[in-house]
Amino acid sequence: MQRQAVALEAAYLLMNHGPVTLVSTAHGERRNVMAASWAMPLDFSPPKVAVVVDRTTLTRELIEASGRFTLNIPCRAIAGQVLAVGSCTGREVDKFATLGIATAPGSVGDAPLIDGCVAWLECRVISEPHNEQRYDLFLGEVLAAWADPRVFADGRWRFDDDALRTIHYLAGGNFLASGDPFTVAGE
Repeated sequence: MQRQAVALEAAYLLMNHGPVTLVSTAHGERRNVMAASWAMPLDFSPPKVAVVVDRTTLTRELIEASGRFTLNIPCRAIAGQVLAVGSCTGREVDKFATLGIATAPGSVGDAPLIDGCVAWLECRVISEPHNEQRYDLFLGEVLAAWADPRVFADGRWRFDDDALRTIHYLAGGNFLASGDPFTVAGE
């Protein structure tokens, strides 16, 4: 077995290649979107997710005010937009107008669904003040979920079109695209 030590401050990079998400939220007349690589499923029924949202962001402020957010799962076709969203702050620029981000209304709240994505999870915050304040960790109950049937059908992802592959942010403007699925016999 070959092993090389990884600096602890970079250890997160060993697991940070899950699909990047765009976290959208809104409250009153304000709305925002941010890129987040630290999101994950937590439970099946009711479905729950977790996402890390830094306390200094406009997205955090809007999530705390509204109690809602949407996890939008982008694809390779909009990777440039994902990088742009993660490279500016909603406190200084209207990301939707400046970056030309088209949206559709959500079905259970005001958090917009981002056009060009391949999946959307509309969530209600499950209040856990200690986790939110200490770890910037938000839990959400998924109230509605949507997927582009070209890439997700019958409970399975399939990536016949490279432009529709989900993307995984590595750092420094580098992404991976989801690869080809494979099956292991025996289950």
